[in-house]
Amino acid sequence: MAPPPPIPVGRIAPSPTGWLHLGHARSFLIAWWHARSRGGRVLLRIEDLDRDRVKPGMTEACLRDLEWLGIDWDGPVHVQSRETEALHAALAHLLGRGLAYACTCSRRDLELALCAPHAEDRESRYPGTCRGRFASPEEAERASGRPAGIRFLVCAGPLALADGFAGPFEVDVAAESGDFLIARRDGAFAYQLAVVVDDARMGVTEVVRGADLLSSTGRQWLLQEALGLSHSAWFHVPLVVDEQGRRLAKRRGSATLAELRASGADPRRVVAWAAKSAGQTSAELVSAREVAQDFDLDRVPHAPVTARAGRLDSPPTRDSLSGPLPR
Repeated sequence: MAPPPPIPVGRIAPSPTGWLHLGHARSFLIAWWHARSRGGRVLLRIEDLDRDRVKPGMTEACLRDLEWLGIDWDGPVHVQSRETEALHAALAHLLGRGLAYACTCSRRDLELALCAPHAEDRESRYPGTCRGRFASPEEAERASGRPAGIRFLVCAGPLALADGFAGPFEVDVAAESGDFLIARRDGAFAYQLAVVVDDARMGVTEVVRGADLLSSTGRQWLLQEALGLSHSAWFHVPLVVDEQGRRLAKRRGSATLAELRASGADPRRVVAWAAKSAGQTSAELVSAREVAQDFDLDRVPHAPVTARAGRLDSPPTRDSLSGPLPR
């Protein structure tokens, strides 16, 4: 008799840098549904390494929003900034093998590497200014008189990868970003390294997230190879966008889950909207757990969901979620 398939382990990883909005709700619910519908586990990680942008009280607000939606998780909440031993070890490993090097380039270049990159951020390709320039971070700091960041040395050509939702795709990290940052000059670990190391440390086997992070996959694949880690199964699902085609974003003041909670909105309406936009149900009220019983990722449309004011087939407003159900 063949052994049973391994239990999938997914994760949800909000950043406490601002209020969660409806785009987050949809992505997190799809990730939760995909794991729970197959008897899988879901882990929760708070990605708080961006110390300059973390806001007081946001971690607690994220937890309240997730619980309000009906999303639960297995085991303790993992707080990224409190569990950095594996990150230090990974950085030392890459430096020791000559797979990373010290970089003394500008503060702005280093800041771009800390948080999850999105398509509109237009990260520029690093030209290799510091490649081969210093023998160690200590030498770089002595020569420049300032702290050094750390870059991963990219030698690979185009990669042919497969995404569980988006399908096969090709990415050329050397051409698109070049040697990318894995640690800042202030000692903070960059997003690309942190997410790879922490997913492996926590035993995550699948990552469901927004399509704007598809471009990160090549860099994370290279880091997994360099660190001898298994490759996650990635699923990049379409975003919720505004009428200009821009993803909903904290910095643009998109409607927040906290506002909906405060207005007395029924969370089952938010869940029903997310489920309908993901091709799962036509119900006007439904719980997250009810959707998980029959969730199928293959039914999720491949087009982005557009937020149009006043439309019930798009992300709902506080009024539409709090008022009477449409007849």
